[in-house]
Amino acid sequence: MSEFLQDAPRLGNQYEDDALLRDYLRWRLPAKMRAEIEPDLHRLGHRVVTDIFALAEAAESSPPRHVPYDAWGRRVDRIETSDAWNALDRVAAEEGIVATGYERTHGAHSRIDQFARLYLFAPSSALYSCPLAMTDGAARFLEVHGDGDTQPVLAHLISRDPNQFWTSGQWMTERTGGSDVGGTSTIARCEQGHDYRLYGSKWFTSATTSQVAMTLARIEGAPPGSAGLSVFLITLRDSDGMLRNIRVDRLKEKLGTRALPTAELTLDGAPARLVGGAGEGVRKIATLFNITRVYNTVAAVAGMRRAIALASDYARRRRAFGKSLIEHPLHVETLADMQLELRAAFLLGFRVVELLGREECGEGTESESQLLRLLIPVAKLYTAKQAIAIASETLEAFGGAGYVEDTGIPRLLRDAQVLSIWEGTTNVLSLDSLRAIERSDALTAWTADVRRRLSHIRESKLSACTKQVLGAVQRVEEYAALATRAGSEFQQTGARSFAYAIARIESAALLIEHAVAQPDRVTVTAAQRWCGRELAALVEGDEEHRAGSRALTGSDDYGIVASD
Repeated sequence: MSEFLQDAPRLGNQYEDDALLRDYLRWRLPAKMRAEIEPDLHRLGHRVVTDIFALAEAAESSPPRHVPYDAWGRRVDRIETSDAWNALDRVAAEEGIVATGYERTHGAHSRIDQFARLYLFAPSSALYSCPLAMTDGAARFLEVHGDGDTQPVLAHLISRDPNQFWTSGQWMTERTGGSDVGGTSTIARCEQGHDYRLYGSKWFTSATTSQVAMTLARIEGAPPGSAGLSVFLITLRDSDGMLRNIRVDRLKEKLGTRALPTAELTLDGAPARLVGGAGEGVRKIATLFNITRVYNTVAAVAGMRRAIALASDYARRRRAFGKSLIEHPLHVETLADMQLELRAAFLLGFRVVELLGREECGEGTESESQLLRLLIPVAKLYTAKQAIAIASETLEAFGGAGYVEDTGIPRLLRDAQVLSIWEGTTNVLSLDSLRAIERSDALTAWTADVRRRLSHIRESKLSACTKQVLGAVQRVEEYAALATRAGSEFQQTGARSFAYAIARIESAALLIEHAVAQPDRVTVTAAQRWCGRELAALVEGDEEHRAGSRALTGSDDYGIVASD
């Protein structure tokens, strides 16, 4: 009797196997540009399943280690990372994962080129995409708010030379804060005439092995609240490689992202440079957050793509009840639903990338700037939730093997879970989208944009889709008007459902446009199925609804009661 051994899933060239990515680039890029960048994408598509993938596996198996003291008792606070993790840094520089966006070889389309590279690289990077996100965010911040003194740092952050390339940390989170950065307690004291030194603690700092970091601190004597905060650039180490008045208290033990060093730090007079002038730091740091949230979005979509690629290949190798999984209609339906989520998320994410590129190159209209301000938090929060759901569904698609660590499948879920936490939780970003609407009337810009784009649709197969989307847009407008009249508690109660509705409707419009531009059975079916869903399931957060929610959660017991 022969022993049965199940074949593991296999991955081919991730550019050649990704019809959605290739179709999208054919749709959105000039032919000449596409011909120029495709060789790099083909090569990277191969690397991410060969040498880069091997580096990621090695980095995961050798997580970072904190060495607080040397052999003679001297405090060194060294964070040791694996050779593989360090090699991923070199790969990222060589492949221009950050640099491509700043070379702007192809103008506003350069961001599409860059994020296509990130999309291929991220799932095989052991989350090295995280320090790259913060590096890109810091680069954009310095490009907008920096000066001649910070120009050398910017040059390092956007270099393709592995020997010159630097990464940047992003140190915002404190014990009192989390997403509420207005509660930052780190103090900046002006010493030696014009230099600042920082005093305080940072509760959650990723990429602690970077050369520089961006952080918020309150200049001594500045007013409380977010307006009193300023942005500082820290160079972490001196010429001997020692941390400059920074103590590593411990490395975090995390659910996922285990190759990524994440630390608690104490700043005890760390030298820092004020960037962008004093005050209004939270408003200014939005320049950085916009970039990191776009990275989070594209990394979420990339994770979905990798999970589905593995589940789809496995479905062709695994036999159950006398035939392959892919021959079972219910399993096909499950994979089809996953693919639909991926298509919607991909187009939503790259819509934001397009708008970002246009704004940075001065080609965006005022309306497009309003769209970008609204769609960045919406796309980030929605794709993060999608990525977690897809990762969970993928584990289930593998059965028991999906729950066994050494298959590598559980890592998909562990790493996906952080995507809804990094760069603002779902609720924080839902409220952020409301602020975008309040401050710039972004909702009017967005509804007008969707209507304008769909006004050109004439295809009979998509007429029902267009009708559904336009109906959902009207419901969103009516809801927004009602919420404005009802007040802030009504708005906040329904903020998550409101953000979801915008994400679903924008995705629907993009799926329709894609089906018009490249009509085939896949694109038309995707548009029809997505638009057949409830696009605007809105929560009306009136007092009766809120009272019911308080009852369900027991909030009344904590003094949260209805107003008279």
